[in-house]
Amino acid sequence: MDTMHTAKEKLAAALRDVGVSAEPASIPIELTEDLSRGDFASSVALAYSKAAGLAARVLAEKLAGSVSSIEGVSKVDIAGPGFLNFTLSAQLVCAGLEAVRSDPDAYGKGEGQKGKKVLFEYTDPNPFKEFHIGHLVPNALGESVSRMYEFAGAEVKRANYQGDVGIHVAKSLFIQLEKGITDPTIEDLAAAYPEGSRRYDEDSSAKKAIDELNKKIYDKSDDRVNSLYEKGRTLSLSHFEELYKILGTKFDYYFFESETGPVGIAEVRSHPDIFPESEGAIIFRGEEHGLHTRVFINKLGLPTYEAKELGLARLKRSKYPFDLTLTVTANEQAEYFKVVMKAMEFALPDLQGKLAFKTNGLLRFAEGKMSSRLGNIITGEELLNDLKEKARGRATDSRAEDPEMLAEHVAVAAIKYQILKQAFGKDIIFDRERALSMEGDSGPYLQYAYARTNAIAEKAKGAGVEAKFDANTPASDVARLLIRFPAITKRAAELLEPHIVTNYLISLAAEFNRWYAAEQILDGTPAAAHKVALTDAVRITLKNGLWLLGIPAPEKM
Repeated sequence: MDTMHTAKEKLAAALRDVGVSAEPASIPIELTEDLSRGDFASSVALAYSKAAGLAARVLAEKLAGSVSSIEGVSKVDIAGPGFLNFTLSAQLVCAGLEAVRSDPDAYGKGEGQKGKKVLFEYTDPNPFKEFHIGHLVPNALGESVSRMYEFAGAEVKRANYQGDVGIHVAKSLFIQLEKGITDPTIEDLAAAYPEGSRRYDEDSSAKKAIDELNKKIYDKSDDRVNSLYEKGRTLSLSHFEELYKILGTKFDYYFFESETGPVGIAEVRSHPDIFPESEGAIIFRGEEHGLHTRVFINKLGLPTYEAKELGLARLKRSKYPFDLTLTVTANEQAEYFKVVMKAMEFALPDLQGKLAFKTNGLLRFAEGKMSSRLGNIITGEELLNDLKEKARGRATDSRAEDPEMLAEHVAVAAIKYQILKQAFGKDIIFDRERALSMEGDSGPYLQYAYARTNAIAEKAKGAGVEAKFDANTPASDVARLLIRFPAITKRAAELLEPHIVTNYLISLAAEFNRWYAAEQILDGTPAAAHKVALTDAVRITLKNGLWLLGIPAPEKM
């Protein structure tokens, strides 16, 4: 909000009057969580009371006078030990509402990341293994932060990095070859990997055979293995695409370990000073940098995940001239990435400052294990189908023209909301009943609020009511929340935290529903025009906000 920026400048000037030097950017100001305490607040008096040699409350009283005349601020209150609470005028709020409807698709968009070229890498499922629930978390987070950066003006590309070679592939092919499978199905792949993994751990002869098979996959020396490998890889990747379509993600680039491995080996071997040999392997001594040592090329001469990461960074840069590439990965990969990033600082100096990662938590179930074909894991597809089945009955009774599609959209919203309402790095406790609830704190609740605004707009059009704001109407809490959306999206992009948008939307939807329950919108009076316009502003904001979260916005429910 420009008003908040003006307040910072005024407060900085007022501090100088009492002998305290402070830049506007250092003045603490934030949106209030409770609208009864104003629209935004500052703890500036508490922060600078010692420097001013005054009690915080006394300093707050001196500062309040300097900001009471800011255009668009109707009053400034002093609260508690010295907080300054600012309330916006109804006229400024109304002007903010007009901005919502003046360019609906652009409302909330900013330029904070304008000019930046960013490559987000996320999801990263491995062929020959199932798309498990853990992949839903980075997918939801990665897609949302990608959209937030786009909304903030950046040029964004999406990347997916997949392990199409490695011991997991050999474990899967070992079982398929043993069973004589020549044309595998998705079900074959789903069953083969866990069985091969068990055999690898429990049967020494199987372990030896799988290790030998792994070499053949790399050197492509066996036609039968090559044929089965290509069929399984193609089948896996095609199946993943079906899931991406449901989840609303479309990747610009795909990278594979079969490509990054050779590039990574070349990078490692070209820097013997950074990657010395140790007991037949090639390593990076992380201890010298407060980390831990990791192997980059193993004793067999094969690249490890670490070497492949170096190759991946090079390939990313060759595909797209990014200013930043950020990988969304699980918390347990944090220490691994710290070592890899440190190695890259030395081996890839031209990319220094352009490589980053952000970690996400685990998805756990509040109600215990749900159904699984294998009895030991739950796939992302199973969870989606389970929620879709639960939503199908409700969708069939809805106003939707395509109940099946609505059920799918509700399932996606149920999953994504539960993930995105948490800050990055926190575990997600998934409660199926709460996730599908229409009573609040859920994705379907947001969808239903959006559908309600569309229904009201449809009725208003039928009644011939033209939406128009009235600047003399007192600013409701709904209106005051609406004009915060640009500030919310800006902060969410700066911090790469979708939960900021998620929590804002649920507050807006709840406030709108309270207002809707208390108001008769199409009441036949001149006031109806303002109420219809306010409803339309909610519709626009919810639609744009749901897009940022990657959650479908059905117009009828």
